[in-house]
Amino acid sequence: MTEPIDVGVVGVGHLGKHHARLYTQTEGARLVGVVDRDRQRAEAIAFEYDCRVFDDESDLAASTTAVSVAVPTESHCDVAVKLLEAGVHVLVEKPLARSIEEAERINRVAEERDRIVMVGHTERFNPAVRALATAVSRPRFFEIHRLAAFSARSTDIDVVLDLMIHDLDLLLALDGSEPVSVDAVGIAALTDRIDIANARIRFRSGCVANLTASRISPEPVRRFRVFQARTYLSCDTGRRTVDRYRLVPQEDGSPRIIHDLLPVEKTEPLAAELTAFVEAVRSGEQPVIDGRQGQRALELAHRVHAAIAAERDSIVRSDS
Repeated sequence: MTEPIDVGVVGVGHLGKHHARLYTQTEGARLVGVVDRDRQRAEAIAFEYDCRVFDDESDLAASTTAVSVAVPTESHCDVAVKLLEAGVHVLVEKPLARSIEEAERINRVAEERDRIVMVGHTERFNPAVRALATAVSRPRFFEIHRLAAFSARSTDIDVVLDLMIHDLDLLLALDGSEPVSVDAVGIAALTDRIDIANARIRFRSGCVANLTASRISPEPVRRFRVFQARTYLSCDTGRRTVDRYRLVPQEDGSPRIIHDLLPVEKTEPLAAELTAFVEAVRSGEQPVIDGRQGQRALELAHRVHAAIAAERDSIVRSDS
C-alpha cells in the first residue's frame, strides 16, 4: 500500500480550518499539523483533528511534504517561499499574491526547487462549472455577476482580488486566448478599497466578457452566463445548476428552442481541489491550476486595476 503524503496547513481561520478538516478525509493524505498566529485557534483545530501545532511554517515544513497556505494575501509570498525553499509543495489560496512581482518570485523559487505550486481557484472544481465547461465551445460573450454580502474578512484586498479574480481565472480557462483590451470602473463604498467593480474584457478570439463583482450586496448572486452559436448557457455556481438553451431546427426547417439541465455531480469543490493537489504531489505532474495560471489571473486582475485607475483619472481631468 502506498504511504500517505504528510500534509499541513498554515493559517486555520475561516478557510484554512476547512483545509484541515478535509485533509483528514482525503485519500492518500495524512494531516500532520497546523500553524496559526492565533495559538489558541491552532490548538483547537489540532485537538479536533488529532494533529500537532507547530510554531511556524519552517517547523511544519520539516515534518511535511505538502502544505496549504491559507494566511492573509499579504503574507502569501513570504510563507510560500519559505516552504518552497524548505522543499515542500504548496497550495496557495487565491489570489496567488498581492503583486505580480510576488507571484513571479513564488513561481521562480518553485521552478528552481522543482516543487509544485497549486493555486486555490476553487471555482474550477465547482461541479456546476465543470459541467458548464463541457458545453462551452467558441464562446462569443460572457455575462458574469458575483455579488456577496459585506464581510470584514479579506478586507486586506479589494473586490477585484477577493471576488472577481475567480471569474477572471474562469474566463482565461474557458476562452483560451489572450485579453487584448480591458475597460473597468470601480468604487470604494464601505472600505478604503474597491468594493464594487465592473469590467469589460475583449479577447483575441473576438469574445467579449462583462463582469460585475460586489461585496456590498444584500443578496448573494453567483451567475455565469455564456453565449455562443445557437446556444445559451446559464450557470448558477452557488446553487450548482446549469441551464442550457439550444436552437434546434425541426424537420420542417422551423427553429425550436430546447431547454435542458446539464447533469451536475454532487461534490464539494474544496475537497476535489485538495484531492487534485495531493494527486499532483504524488504523481509529480503539474496540477490543474498551477502557479503560472494563478499568476496569469493575477496579471489580468491588475489590468482591471489599471483600467479603473485610468477611468478615475479621466473623470478628474474632465472635472478640472
